[in-house]
Amino acid sequence: MEAHVSERQPRVRLKAEHLGLHFGGVAALTDVSLEVREGEILAIIGPNGAGKTSLLNCISGLYRPQQGRLVFYDRQGNEHNLLKKKPAEIARLGIARSFQNIELFRHMTVLDNLMLGRHVHMQGNIFTCGLYWWRQQKEEIEHRRRVEDVIDFLEIENIRRKPVGTLAYGLQKRVELGRALALDPDILLLDEPMAGMNVEEKEDMARFILDINQERDVTIVLIEHDMGVVMDLSDRVVVLDFGRVIATGTPEEVRQNPLVIQAYLGDEALMEQL
Repeated sequence: MEAHVSERQPRVRLKAEHLGLHFGGVAALTDVSLEVREGEILAIIGPNGAGKTSLLNCISGLYRPQQGRLVFYDRQGNEHNLLKKKPAEIARLGIARSFQNIELFRHMTVLDNLMLGRHVHMQGNIFTCGLYWWRQQKEEIEHRRRVEDVIDFLEIENIRRKPVGTLAYGLQKRVELGRALALDPDILLLDEPMAGMNVEEKEDMARFILDINQERDVTIVLIEHDMGVVMDLSDRVVVLDFGRVIATGTPEEVRQNPLVIQAYLGDEALMEQL
């Protein structure tokens, strides 16, 4: 008798169930459910105003949805209700993000900005600094080592001492990616990481995203308007329209979905990319 071997499904790391987010009488998200699977690159796409950034803000704790559940499963399989967590607690669990608009400290150096990305892992305070100086110094050395690893990985050694405000836009986006990566995340939320970039900068960023996913074993949730990038990078795609999920599937399945095509009607450039 021939044995039947089924392909193992990646475990779920993040699950949203029937999320509802409202601002007064305006519904930003309505009955949104999705799963983020371990090791994948999940793209979230949709027309402007579809609720994509609002969804990331709910996951990272910046917004508090009025309905639904939002659960994170850590590497040990423990369940964490994100709706009861503050943003710093969510970051400490292993969920980091970058922002659509660059949120760096422009007067500080690249190195200092990345060191700030380690703050949620720092145990010391003013009292331990005085009482246990040697322990604080050891911790500082370890955080610096992790940041230097990120700097090497993102190939920004030559700008590590430069103030962020003096850098070209594409490099600033790379530094923001580095600050999120400095948290050692299990899940990385990227909100339009390639917005405003030229072709060469987009190619570099796409390479780094793939390397983060494959070499560093980081699960990625990606919002991106460049459909060529989405179709090339993503394992699965979730499509939002007016705050609702209208399609979920592989890039090819989503490309052929009539509801997705209808949502993008009128945007000729995006229709061509789909």
